[in-house]
Amino acid sequence: MSRMVVMVAALCGVLSAAAAGQAAEKNVEFTVDGQTVVGTLNLPDGVVKPPAVLLLHGFTGSRDELEIPAAKEGIFRRAARIWAARGFASLRIDFRGNGDSGGAFADMTLQGQVKDALAALDLLASEGEVDKDRIALVGWSMGGAVGAIVAGRTTHKLTSVSLWAPGTNMPASVALLFGADLVKQGLASGDAPVTAKLPWGAEVSLKSGFFRSLYAIDPVAEIARYKGPLLVAVGTKDDVVFPQPIAGQVLLDNHDGPEELWVQPMDHAFNAFEGVEMVDALIAKTGDFIAAGIK
Repeated sequence: MSRMVVMVAALCGVLSAAAAGQAAEKNVEFTVDGQTVVGTLNLPDGVVKPPAVLLLHGFTGSRDELEIPAAKEGIFRRAARIWAARGFASLRIDFRGNGDSGGAFADMTLQGQVKDALAALDLLASEGEVDKDRIALVGWSMGGAVGAIVAGRTTHKLTSVSLWAPGTNMPASVALLFGADLVKQGLASGDAPVTAKLPWGAEVSLKSGFFRSLYAIDPVAEIARYKGPLLVAVGTKDDVVFPQPIAGQVLLDNHDGPEELWVQPMDHAFNAFEGVEMVDALIAKTGDFIAAGIK
């Protein structure tokens, strides 16, 4: 099958629709290049063939994404729950090397994440529980860069694409995170991983394939092939992808179609460490954009 997409199994049963009136969730697996990708499919109650949203997490993230301290809930998990109440299904995946998916983080590349996302769209279009003609995409940070590339390459018609604080110049963003010297070391390291320390203290190991991949694909060039509705949400306090709103506007400058730049006084995590207000505003804004795209 194209891009080696194979539906393997449900890892857990669908939650009862009667249980607290919540949307049904189940974990799914598919394979890409012989490795397992794990995702969570959220299905709204009482909706036959609902529209669906694919969510793509950021660098070092996972499918539930960053936990909001005040809510004890990951941002993507929260978005999936809120959108399910609006009648939208969603699939959030762990890229290979992240979360519960197979593969090693050190082997991660931008091209590999693009393959994972394209395969996830194939799964959504073929699994039968959602409307294959009403699929939207949401990506955050590096997942936003992946989303821009996927939007330009997928053979499936996307009803809308929403990119949250998307990476638009990935080499520059990674150099800001790691330092230019580490990037130079990574480019020359071959199959020997280099260890980088992130600003918040975490350490990651990556091979040269990752660093080289950042120069091999340009999200800004790729978005030009996507003609559907595009929302780019950026924050003026973002110190990871900046300067804003210029870094976000460049995507709209290279996109031909309905579009909106949503600018707020938020950081790269949408002020999640201050509470849920900005996160919920972003989820609501994106939900409205998704709804407008499927009408």
